[in-house]
Formats: sequence, structure tokens, C-alpha cells
Amino acid sequence: MMACSMKSCVYCLNGTIVGSKSRGFCPSLVSVQPRDSKSRALPMLGVEFMGKPLAVSDQKGLRDWNLKSPSNFSPHAQASICVSRSLRWWEKTLKPNMVEIHSANELVDSLLNAGDRLVIVDFYSPGCGGCKTLHPKICQLAELNPNAIILKVNHDELKAMCHSLRVHVLPFFRFYRGAEGRLCSFSCTNATIKKFKDALAKYGTERCSLGPAKGLDESELMNLASIGQISKGLLPLPSTKEESVEDLVMKSIDLSGVLSKAGNKMELKKEMLC
Repeated sequence: MMACSMKSCVYCLNGTIVGSKSRGFCPSLVSVQPRDSKSRALPMLGVEFMGKPLAVSDQKGLRDWNLKSPSNFSPHAQASICVSRSLRWWEKTLKPNMVEIHSANELVDSLLNAGDRLVIVDFYSPGCGGCKTLHPKICQLAELNPNAIILKVNHDELKAMCHSLRVHVLPFFRFYRGAEGRLCSFSCTNATIKKFKDALAKYGTERCSLGPAKGLDESELMNLASIGQISKGLLPLPSTKEESVEDLVMKSIDLSGVLSKAGNKMELKKEMLC
């Protein structure tokens, strides 16, 4: 017999399963024509297995099936059933203001585009027991603070980025807001969740900061760019303060030259008068 479903497709021929899983579809039907003991043609059924047509005939009714395949065809398959994957713990109970980050560029862009909203970066690992225990509490706090944005960073997926940001203990959190940039960073567990709540109470109140969002520190951006985690276009431009200092230095040099020339002329005039 052949058992099919939207989640799996398994062949069972002569009591032996020789099929493989399929995602949402079954093998195509081509040309198989079973016949009964009186050679009476039965309705056309077809099976194509691993790109090869299979000829199936029945000499004792539909109970016993004999598999006939081309002489040069030797199927080697394992029986497997595709079961719909349930949500993993870090995917459960997520709120609309919780966003999964998949690259350093995404992290930088998310911080820069957050405006004046509070941004909490949640560093976790799928194999971290403390992260798993704390996750439902973080989801509850995210629901109670819809104006805050929680960026979830999988440490296992983005190890190079996390090392550049000096994140070596989990679970780990960083708070950012607007032009102020990073406000605080700490590690906490379910037993020390008060750290998280206190930081949320302190920095969670709405405020207006002058200037664009700062995001990561300049040194962190340089580190990420040096290992190819972000594009150089995300690096900050030289600050206006540094430019103004350089301008002042150049102006002072020019001014000293003018003054020296003026002093030489004055001395020359005095000598001529004498």
C-alpha cells in the first residue's frame, strides 16, 4: 500500500517501507497498471520513485503487490515521516515589539532607526538554561512595555559579532536610547530579574533626546567593520568637533605666518627711518 499525507509520503511495498519524506506534496503519478488474476485491467495508478517509474502488478488481487523496477535501478531509501516542527522555546510567546536579529547590519540599522524609543538587546543561546527560564518573563515585560523594542540576538548564530561586542556571559542585556546611546548593560537570570525590572523602570519613561540615535559605540563599529561583519558605509563620519579643532589649528598657523610677515615689515621700516 502507499500512505500519503501533506506532512509525509511513505511507500509500503510487501510490508517494507521504502519511501522518503516529502514537504507538503506526494510523488507524481505516472504509469502503473495493476492487474488481477484474470488479467482484468484495474484503474490506472502510477508512482514515480526517485525519478524512476515503478511497474506494480497484482496477481492475487490488491492485497499483495510485487515491485518491478528497471534492471539498472537499485533504490536505497530509508523510511522517514515528516512531523510538523513545533515552535522552539525562543520562538514561543513572542510579542510584536520583539524582533529577531540575524546579522550585525540588522542590529546597527535597528538601533539607528529606533529614534527615541528604548531599545533592549537580549543576547541568548538556545542551549542556555538560564535564557530558556527567563524567556517567558521577558515576553511578559515586553507586553507590558509596548513602546520598548527588544532585539533578540542568538549568540550561537552570531558568535563573531557577540565577541566583538564583548558579550561573553548569557543571558546578557544592553539598553539603548536615541542620542544617548548605550545606557547600561548587565547579565541577569530568573532569580535576579529585579535588575531588568529596575533598568526598565529607570530608562523606560518616554523622553526626547536631541540629535539622531547613536546606537553602538564608535569603537564597536570599527571592530565589526574590521572583521567584515558590517559594511564600511555604516561607520560614522568624522565628528564636527574634530573638524573644528583641525580648522582652528590651520587658521592659527596661517595667522602666525601673517603676523611674522607683518613684524618683519615693521622692523624693515624702522631700519629705513633710522
